Amino acid sequence: MKIIGPDTLIFGVDDIDGSCRFLTDYGLKRVEGGSKGATFEALDGTGVVVRTAGDAGLPAPVAGAPNIREQVYGVADAATLAAIGAELARDREVRQGADGVLHSVDDDGYPLGFQVTRRRPIGRSPALGINTPGAVPGRAVNVAAARDDEWPEPYTLSHIVLFTRDRVRAEKFYAGRLGFRTTDVFTNVGPFMRPAGTLDHHTLFLIETPVKMLGIEHFTFHLAGPNELLKAGWEFCRKGYRSFWGPGRHIFGSNYFWYFNSPFGGRIEYDADMDLHDDSWVARHAPIGADTSQVFLLQYAPKWVPGGGEH
Repeated sequence: MKIIGPDTLIFGVDDIDGSCRFLTDYGLKRVEGGSKGATFEALDGTGVVVRTAGDAGLPAPVAGAPNIREQVYGVADAATLAAIGAELARDREVRQGADGVLHSVDDDGYPLGFQVTRRRPIGRSPALGINTPGAVPGRAVNVAAARDDEWPEPYTLSHIVLFTRDRVRAEKFYAGRLGFRTTDVFTNVGPFMRPAGTLDHHTLFLIETPVKMLGIEHFTFHLAGPNELLKAGWEFCRKGYRSFWGPGRHIFGSNYFWYFNSPFGGRIEYDADMDLHDDSWVARHAPIGADTSQVFLLQYAPKWVPGGGEH
């Protein structure tokens, strides 16, 4: 099944104004909105929908507000959409909305939507490359890479991390019913998975906890590269948002990361430079821990110059 990845994440929240301000400060563009919520997009049209937790139009929650209310996955074509509908209808309700989106649930009860993807070409030049000694220059002569007036924008929705009551059962559902591949596994937590329509290391990570809870752990958007991630996270800190973890670089996926507390029931991340894998990749297995979670970890600090104080 040619599932590409999440097109839209829909949240039910307690604080509409605060949540909308948060996403604007994070770097997403508001494309519609009103008193009951708003829609925000990255450069390729993937994004986040924010609604009040009590909105009757939202699917039933799996956990208390604020939290994820539906994940809408983009698929490559109408044939894939039809195949998903037929597969899931074998043992659960599937309905199709007037907008063409198929709606169902996974084995934990998380609402899932599927649509022919509405992603659009990003339409901007790639990030500036790196000048490595002895290699072809990564950017042209006389092009300065450092710009303090740069405001990085998220390129595309990257992945979502969910709690599951049973990691084995959840992995079996996404692999057996929807064609996801397991790329790596934290043996005491759960799998990293990618659908067949992308080479990204993962668009989904499942976490089983001793208390068997449900809800979102975090979600993230890809930025153009590590420079953009560091600048975006640094500016986010300057706006008063609380850094939770990072900046650093993961081992599974190799993506640079920076996590922040959010008003969505879980955390939000900036990420960049994720590994790509095809079906020949052999999943690695390791217990989760400090040494398996990151190659390095840094900490935010204000600007500083010797003898000049902070800025």
